[in-house]
Amino acid sequence: MSDVFEEHRNLLFAVAYRMLGTAADAEDAVQDAWLRWSAADRSDVQDPKAYLVRITTNVALDRLRSARAQRETYIGPWLPEPMLTSPDVAAEGAELAESVSMAMLVVLETLSPLERAVFVLKEVFGYPYAEIARALDRTETSVRQLGTRARKHVEARRPRFEAGGAERRAATERFLDAVVGGDINRLMETLAPDVTLWTDGGGKVRAPRKIVHGADLIARFFAGIVDRPYEGVDPGDWLLRRVEINGGPAVVVSGPDGPISVISATVGDDGRVRDIQLVANPDKLRAIAEGRTLPM
Repeated sequence: MSDVFEEHRNLLFAVAYRMLGTAADAEDAVQDAWLRWSAADRSDVQDPKAYLVRITTNVALDRLRSARAQRETYIGPWLPEPMLTSPDVAAEGAELAESVSMAMLVVLETLSPLERAVFVLKEVFGYPYAEIARALDRTETSVRQLGTRARKHVEARRPRFEAGGAERRAATERFLDAVVGGDINRLMETLAPDVTLWTDGGGKVRAPRKIVHGADLIARFFAGIVDRPYEGVDPGDWLLRRVEINGGPAVVVSGPDGPISVISATVGDDGRVRDIQLVANPDKLRAIAEGRTLPM
């Protein structure tokens, strides 16, 4: 029984994380799925993998409905919890890497819970509509409608890329180099004029509580933070580490007691940064502190 569950644990976590956007919630959903699996009568279960995905999806749906109410009162912008990913993720496929990118998870947050479930199962994991309908206890027609709505919604909001993956990665690296170096002129060169900065402090640490718009304001923001202590840690004591986060390059800023922020970016079709994500809420840095890698 436990062997079967463990065989599929990584898949279940991958589904739950894309549904919920945080490692903590995804792990709780997987644990709830284990409890239901343990208590269920499995004598008629012919496909344990499909059965477990069904349980996990419905647990995640329940948790997502509750989480959406809490996120409506969240202090400042809400961002997903960043997780380390293998450098091989991008090589395995651009679509796979994009499905866990910070930008994509932000877009998925705008879907209804059912739309998100259908999109994740269909577009990311390739489940047929008939199987998704059984998992969600819906008709196949209604699930197809949900899938069509979700896909159109995501397509309208996802970043458009004309440049190849290598070019986008190089542009992101240039931006991160400029941030780390505190060079405002180099930073301005990497930013699109209408760039936005999302900072998630959750009301627990110092961070802008509104989305910051415009290259000049954002460049001055980054130039300012490298010159003063953050959460009691002097810039001279920061450890800046280049890592792979959610399928793309990022910087983890750590102090003596662990990570204090993660900075990542989304590059547009002109090769300039269009969205910056800065996560500083300590509750969302636990997976990074623990060195957990996101199973794909």
